[in-house]
Amino acid sequence: MEILVVDDNQDNIDLIQDILDTMGYDIKSAMDGQTAIDIATANHPDLIVLDVNMPGMSGFEVVEHLKQNELTQSIPIIMLTALSDVENRVQAMTLGAEDYLTKPFSPRELIARVERRLRSKVQTDDLKAKQEQIRNTFERFVAAPIVQEMLKSPQQVKLGGKLQEITVMFADLEGFTSLSERTDPEKLLSVLNQYHSLIVKIIQRYGGTIDKFIGDCVMALYNTPVEQETHISNAVKSALHIQDELYWFHQTVEEEYRLKINFGIHTGVAVVGNVGTTELMDYTAVGDTVNVSARLQGLADNGQILISEIVYKAVEDFVFGKSRGPLPVKGRQNAVTVYEVSNTFIE
Repeated sequence: MEILVVDDNQDNIDLIQDILDTMGYDIKSAMDGQTAIDIATANHPDLIVLDVNMPGMSGFEVVEHLKQNELTQSIPIIMLTALSDVENRVQAMTLGAEDYLTKPFSPRELIARVERRLRSKVQTDDLKAKQEQIRNTFERFVAAPIVQEMLKSPQQVKLGGKLQEITVMFADLEGFTSLSERTDPEKLLSVLNQYHSLIVKIIQRYGGTIDKFIGDCVMALYNTPVEQETHISNAVKSALHIQDELYWFHQTVEEEYRLKINFGIHTGVAVVGNVGTTELMDYTAVGDTVNVSARLQGLADNGQILISEIVYKAVEDFVFGKSRGPLPVKGRQNAVTVYEVSNTFIE
């Protein structure tokens, strides 16, 4: 780790360097404030040990400058000075310095202060890295309030693969393939994006995570990355809400672009986490739960919401449902008991 020592006295720099060299740190030095700022901005050291009384720019002015600069504000600073009065300590801390040690000092105390600040910086850097990973993974596909909740406790978000119960929903535009054969590509993409915007907005309203877009199909996950006690009902409510909004949406597009949306919803255990390579990862879910949901959507037509029996039992109190009987599902030996659900009575 790299430490920048700033003092206008070379003997002081040599003394501090001799002490810190025994710990294996890489030491750089500066004898005035502007040089310290230039080195800190260019090299981003892990820690700065800074004197106060220097010609030109004082240590206090250096702290103020560094803490106001986005590039250097996270570098911890230990003030090491002969000024021992309370006012100077308060000024240093007010400006943003993390620690204050007076001369003459004990080498053991300096080492202890340095190690404590470096440990704290490592923890802070790890936290920022996890938060950045969360942002990169979820910000585009998860509602902003959920992302903010995740950022508060990033250590609770497990981005590696794990088995967990989730609810999966597939939503697919019926007739999109035939529409694409007779529609200008630019217009087709515009229409598709309008449908996706409608679907995504409502999924996120109910706490769902957009897993991926598969052509004109949207795959959404519930109960991950943040646990939801009502994840099953949230998924079904998303589909019902999309159906309700679809009528009003269709009033805004030409009749030939008014497509129905078919849904498949299933809940169960799946492997959830980052899938891919170290260079390109995708947060997703894999397993039988995902496959069944996709197959149910494939069986749906004319704007149906098809759900598995386990999903129906969780939502039968607030939906109208009708059993479509055990239906064969591709890739499964046993048939799946399927229900069609709606906000209105189903014939």
